[in-house]
Amino acid sequence: MKNGKKPDPNTIHPIAGYDKEIYVKPTITNKNIIVGDFTYIADSEFESHVTHHYDFNKDKLIIGKFCQIAAGVEFVMNGANHQMNAVSTFPFYTLEGWEQTPPSPDDLPLKGDTVIGNDVWIGQNATILPGVHIGDGAIIGASSVVGSDVEPYSIVAGNPARLIRKRFSDKLIDILEELKWWDLSIEEINALIPTLTSGDIEKVTGELKKALEAKNY
Repeated sequence: MKNGKKPDPNTIHPIAGYDKEIYVKPTITNKNIIVGDFTYIADSEFESHVTHHYDFNKDKLIIGKFCQIAAGVEFVMNGANHQMNAVSTFPFYTLEGWEQTPPSPDDLPLKGDTVIGNDVWIGQNATILPGVHIGDGAIIGASSVVGSDVEPYSIVAGNPARLIRKRFSDKLIDILEELKWWDLSIEEINALIPTLTSGDIEKVTGELKKALEAKNY
């Protein structure tokens, strides 16, 4: 273990003496935000990055393990949506003095939970819109606006975000999705780090296939 310390997902500040990068999970107070171990954000807090998140919509933000969230990222939740099937989109029911009965959920464009997979890198100032599902290992380009689902191990960028390319071959993606290295023990992940961080993809494919076979043995 580095410096004799075991990685601890309940540590808030994983870099000694630096408070602008935190593990998110131990800071969460909102029951409708669920974040996995070792996911971090480049900021001193997280929940202000989740906007328009109102209890009455019952939507959840679910983020997996080992995600990397850059500064300025915003997760826009369903409370930002206005009624779109009527003549006016103005939310009279939310403001004092206006006599409008709140619309039924069927009249609002509610998109459901926002779900981010594991080992996802979200670039600086990206915006994730309500109900989006982002697959494991995806990369979201800086300042992107993500309004539709992102496949595992894809790179997307732009406004609206569009597919740039798949990161790896389908074979390697299938291995990674079955291996789920983020669910292994800290000791097993530490042993895999040389493989997980190698640029020799052909060699990596072979080594991860062996790791998967050992896991399934």
